[in-house]
Amino acid sequence: MYQRISNFLIEHAQTIFGEQISPSLIQLSPTKKEQTGDITLVVFPFVKILKTSPVDAGQKIGDALSNEFREIASFEVINGFLNLILSDDYWMNELNRISTAQHFGKAVSNSKPTVMVEYSSPNTNKPLHLGHLRNIFLGHSVSRILEFAGHEVIKTQVINDRGIHICKSMLAWEKFSPLNSSGERETPQNTGLKGDKLVGKYYVEFDKQLNAEVKNIIGNWENGQFEHDHQEIKLKFLELSNAKIDKDEKVLSAIDDKIKDLAKSQSTLMREAKEMLLRWEARDPQTYLLWTTMNGWVYEGFDRTYQRMGVEFDKLYYESDTFLLGKDQVLKGLNSGIFFKKDDGSVWIDLTDEGLDEKLVLRSDGTAVYMTQDIGTAIERFEDFSNLSGIVYTVGNEQDYHFKVLFLILEKLGFSWAQNCYHLSYGMVDLPSGKMKSREGTVVDADDLMQEVVEKATEMTKERGHLDGLDEEEKLNLYEQIGLGGLKYYLIKVDPKKRMLFNPEESIELNGNTGPFLQYTHARICSLLKKAEPNRQNVQFGEVNLLDEEKEVVKNLIQFPLMVQEAAASYSPALLANYTYELVKSFNHFYQAVKILSEENVKTKEMRLVLAETVGGVLKDALYLMGINAPTRM
Repeated sequence: MYQRISNFLIEHAQTIFGEQISPSLIQLSPTKKEQTGDITLVVFPFVKILKTSPVDAGQKIGDALSNEFREIASFEVINGFLNLILSDDYWMNELNRISTAQHFGKAVSNSKPTVMVEYSSPNTNKPLHLGHLRNIFLGHSVSRILEFAGHEVIKTQVINDRGIHICKSMLAWEKFSPLNSSGERETPQNTGLKGDKLVGKYYVEFDKQLNAEVKNIIGNWENGQFEHDHQEIKLKFLELSNAKIDKDEKVLSAIDDKIKDLAKSQSTLMREAKEMLLRWEARDPQTYLLWTTMNGWVYEGFDRTYQRMGVEFDKLYYESDTFLLGKDQVLKGLNSGIFFKKDDGSVWIDLTDEGLDEKLVLRSDGTAVYMTQDIGTAIERFEDFSNLSGIVYTVGNEQDYHFKVLFLILEKLGFSWAQNCYHLSYGMVDLPSGKMKSREGTVVDADDLMQEVVEKATEMTKERGHLDGLDEEEKLNLYEQIGLGGLKYYLIKVDPKKRMLFNPEESIELNGNTGPFLQYTHARICSLLKKAEPNRQNVQFGEVNLLDEEKEVVKNLIQFPLMVQEAAASYSPALLANYTYELVKSFNHFYQAVKILSEENVKTKEMRLVLAETVGGVLKDALYLMGINAPTRM
C-alpha cells in the first residue's frame, strides 16, 4: 500500500500539487498508536508547494487519495500529518493474501547473487566455547535469512588447523601426557573424553608449564643469572626493570607483560613449539602424523557438537591447505612491488597511505601468519565457485582491523570481488564472572553450556506439566528444542555489533523476549487449531467487522517480508528476532481479548482461526530462520 500511494502521488503530482515532486518528499510510516489511523503521510514538505496551511494541504492530499483508493475508508489531518484509515476489506484481503501463501515473504530461490557465509571457523587446539556459540548461531541464521530472501547461499567454515597454537597442544601432549598401564598416552578412546576436549586440555597444560618456566627464568634474571651469550637479553631486561621506577600500576603492568614476553621468547617450551611448527611446514613425517592424529580427534568432537546445535556446512576449508596459496600470492606481490622485505627477511605491506600501518604477511623464517592464510583462503573460494559474488565473514569485532587490511590487500592484488566481502563483526559475550580466556582454561565449554540449558528447560517443563500423551523420547526431544531454542534466541536477539552479557537462567524463561516464549506461542496455536479441526468450515469471511486487536496482528504479519529483507541486507538476525517478538505479543493480546472456539458467528470464528493459523505459519518460518525449532506442544 505504501508503494501504491507513493506511485500515485508521483504520477499525479501535476494535478494535485501543480508541479512534479521528488520521491524524497513522500514520507510514509505506520500511524502512532495513540492516534487514529493506519498509515501517516507527513504533509509539511508539500505546504510550500501548495502555498497553503498544513491542514488544508493534508485535506487536499487526503481527498485525492481517498478518491483513488477504495481501501482508504477515511482520513484525519492532525497539524502537519495526514492519517489514513484503511477499510476492513483491505485488512481482510491482506489476511487472505498472506494465509494462502505457502511461505509468505519467501523470495524466488536463487533470484539474487550467490553469497558465501563463513561462520564457526574454530582452532583445532580447543573445544568450542560460548564465544563460538554466538558466532555460529549468528552465521547460521544469516545464511538462512539470505536464502529466504532469494540468495543462493554457500555455508562454510575455515578450520584453523595449523600454526603455533596447534603446535602448543601437540607438544604438550607429547611431553606431559601420562602413560597408562599399557604404555599408551591419553587418547579419546582410552579416556572416554571427547577429542576436542582432550586436545584443549593440553593447550591449557602448555600454558601452565610455560608460565612456570617463565616465572623461573624471570627469577633467575632478577638474581643476576643470565646465560653467557644472553648479553642483549640482559640489557633489555635491565632497561625494562629500571623503567618500572616510580610508575603507576597500569604502566607497571604493561612493563611486566613485556618482561614476561621477553622471558617466553627465551623459554625452552616456546622454542620447541616454534621448532615443531618449522618441522610441520617442512612436512616432517613424524610431526605430520601427530598433527593428523590429534586433528582427527578434534574433528570428531566438533561434528558431535555441530550435530547437537543443528547447524551444517556446505564446504570446509583448511588453513593447512590455503596458506600455501597465500604464500604464493605474497611472493608474486613482492616481485610486483605490492609487498616489501625488511632486513630480517620478513615480508610486509605498507598501508600508511590508506590510514592504516605496515602489516606483516610472512615471518622472517618464511612461515605464514593469519593474514597470509586468509588471502589464500579467499582466493581459493572464488576459484571454487565461479558464480560467487561475495563473502560474509562472521568474526568477532576484535578482528575489525584484520579484515580492513585483508580486503585492502586483496584489492591491491587485483581481485575486484574484494569489494563484495563483508565482515559481520559482533561483540564479545561476557559472563558475570568476566572475560573468558582459553589458555587459562576459564572458557565456558559449548557442550557443557548446551547441556546446562537443556537441563534447566527440562526442569521448567516438568514443573509446568502439560506433557500427557508424550512418550519419553518425545519429551527428551522437547526439552532439547526448548533449551537450545532459548540459547540460540538469547545470543542472536541482541544487535550483533553490541557486546552482551550472557545469563543462562534468563535464556529459558517462558515469559518476556525469549525463545521459549515464542515457541510456547507456536505450541498454543497448534493446540488451538487441533481443537478446532473437527468443526472447521470452509467459509468466505464476507463482511466481518475487525477489532483493533485483529487488525494489529495483520499489520504485524504484513511486515514480515520487509523484516526478512532488512535482516538480509544488514546481516542482522536481531531485526528478525525482535520483529517476531512483537508479532507474538500482538497475537497473544488478540488471543486474550477475543473468543475464538466459543465464538458464535461462524464467519468471525473462521476468520480468527485463519488469523491464528497464519501467525503460526509465519512464526514457524521466523523461528526456522533463527535456527530454532517450533514445538507443537509445550
